[in-house]
Amino acid sequence: MKTILRPALVLFVLLSALTGLVYPLIVTGAAKAVFPEQAAGSLITRDGKVVGSRLIGQNFSDPKHFWGRPSATAPMAYNAAASGGSNQGPLNPALVDAVKGRVEALRAADPGNTAPVPVDLVTTSASGLDPDISPAAANYQAARVARVRGVPVDQVQALIARHTEAPFGGFLGEPRVNVLALNLALDAMQ
Repeated sequence: MKTILRPALVLFVLLSALTGLVYPLIVTGAAKAVFPEQAAGSLITRDGKVVGSRLIGQNFSDPKHFWGRPSATAPMAYNAAASGGSNQGPLNPALVDAVKGRVEALRAADPGNTAPVPVDLVTTSASGLDPDISPAAANYQAARVARVRGVPVDQVQALIARHTEAPFGGFLGEPRVNVLALNLALDAMQ
């Protein structure tokens, strides 16, 4: 028994140290060296204060701000500690009702807007923390934001265009607009 127990314990300690300490330290060090901003959480600071991360959506509900994708996290929206989707399929009546309610809320916030509501404004992402919206979703909200802020709509649309990020490498993914960055630029504009 001792002949088997001793090598097993030594191997356990060695592998625990290797996979629990050495490997994470190497990966963390490499990440900090190659991608220092991302390894630090892609934090956005204003006046020396952290206001958010480019990677985690925030709950904007004021009509003067752009709104992001709905969040399915619990017990509150955009809870980074509880990342996850709603797990509701397209035939689930609860999803259908939630989408209808979100469309009605968007229409009530901007009654004059008769354009089709972009899907990313009424459906949650898989993580529930998506920080980006499509340029169509941003442009859908441009008239409301401009009206509430008292600025020309073309000025708001130009701001959207400046904050639209191209697909990674020019072909991976879709164009996107980071909601936090756009709202911060909008606040700085006034």
